[in-house]
Amino acid sequence: MSTRILIADDHPLFRAALRSAVVQVEPEAAIAEVDDLAGVMARLEAEPDTDLVLLDLHMRDSHGLTGLAALRAQHPAVAALVVSGTEEASVVRRALDHGAVGFVPKSTPPADIIIAIRAVLGGQRWLPPALVQALESAQSDPADAALATRLARLTGQQFRVLAQIGEGRLNKQIADSLGIQERTVKAHVSAIFEKLGVRNRTQASVLLQRLRLQQK
Repeated sequence: MSTRILIADDHPLFRAALRSAVVQVEPEAAIAEVDDLAGVMARLEAEPDTDLVLLDLHMRDSHGLTGLAALRAQHPAVAALVVSGTEEASVVRRALDHGAVGFVPKSTPPADIIIAIRAVLGGQRWLPPALVQALESAQSDPADAALATRLARLTGQQFRVLAQIGEGRLNKQIADSLGIQERTVKAHVSAIFEKLGVRNRTQASVLLQRLRLQQK
C-alpha cells in the first residue's frame, strides 16, 4: 500500500515545491493537495489512512495553530508536519506542544525539506538545525501545554462544535451547519465546557483565541 501524503498550503508554487520533495522521498506516494483547512478535513474524512499532512499555519480559513489543533483533535492518528513562513522559536515550540511531528520554515532549502519529510515518515521528529539551539531556551508555556491537553480530550465532532462557538454561532445555527439535532449540540456544548474547564461560550472562545498567531 502506497504512502498517502496530503499537502495543505494556499500558495500553488509552494505546494509544487513540497510535492517535488515528497516525490524524491516516496516516488510511489499517493499525493493530494488542498488550499484550506476545510479541504484538509474533507480529504481526511475520505482518506483517514493518510500517513502525513504537510500543514501550512496560515490559510484563508485557518490562522495560527487552529488548523493543527483541529487536525490533532479530529484525526489523531495522522501525523502533521507544520510548514510556516515564521521562524520564531516560540511558535515552533507551541506547534510541537500541540502535536506537530516537526516544523519546516518556508525558507528551508529544498534539500533540507527532503530530509525533513524522510525523517518524519521514518517516525522521527524534525526541526530546522538553525533553530534547535534557540528552541532549547524556548520553554513550553504551561497554559498552552494545558490547553493542548484539554483540546485532545475533545472528540472530532466536539471540536467542530467548539470551532463554531468561537465564530459566535448559536446552537440552532451549529445544528443546521452540522446536520444534527439542536439537543445534540447542547449535549456537545456541555461536554466541551466540562472537558475544557470553562463555564460559558465566552471563556471557550477565549481559549480558542490562544491558538491564533500574528500572520507573517
